[in-house]
Amino acid sequence: MLTHEDLWSLEEYARRRSDFRAQVMAHKQHRQIGIGEHVRLLFEDAITIRYQVQEMLRIERIFEPDSIQEELDAYNPLIPTGCNLKATLMFEYTDVLQRKRMLTLLKGAEHRVWLKIAGHTPVYAIADEDLSRANEEKTSSVHFLRFELPVADRHALIAGGEVMLGIDSEFIEPNFTLLTSDTCQALSADLSSSALQ
Repeated sequence: MLTHEDLWSLEEYARRRSDFRAQVMAHKQHRQIGIGEHVRLLFEDAITIRYQVQEMLRIERIFEPDSIQEELDAYNPLIPTGCNLKATLMFEYTDVLQRKRMLTLLKGAEHRVWLKIAGHTPVYAIADEDLSRANEEKTSSVHFLRFELPVADRHALIAGGEVMLGIDSEFIEPNFTLLTSDTCQALSADLSSSALQ
């Protein structure tokens, strides 16, 4: 979990922002996965979330301790706890009419995203625990997911087992992808040794 001590002041962040942003973009390279042409997941960790918080503080010009804590409270739940993986799911359509149509067709798809590790049973993500981002007609473009991994799956991921990521939807083609070894290594770093017991 991030605390005030993990953050730079607005003035300090202004000095460090360019270098930190470059560091975070490089860090995200193996943490972003596409499924088909229009679905992307970013697996979050303390570094990606710290960047999000610093950017929010900068944009909103937030410097009061209570307001900073509110941002931390909002973003800290997106950091993996050692026994799970957490991701931001994005449905990306640049054409406005296509986006509206597809978000209607994809209603509920955020609950059908899965991760399958080395022959184990697929683990379906828990979506939007903080609040529902869909309505009766369509889903949202952005969702927050938690993959709660059984101990055997955690061991298999750390051991270098093959990992597939998919979404059960006839409207996404292809609807799954095989993760690279670099991505698997990045995700295994989100699991703590104490969580392997």
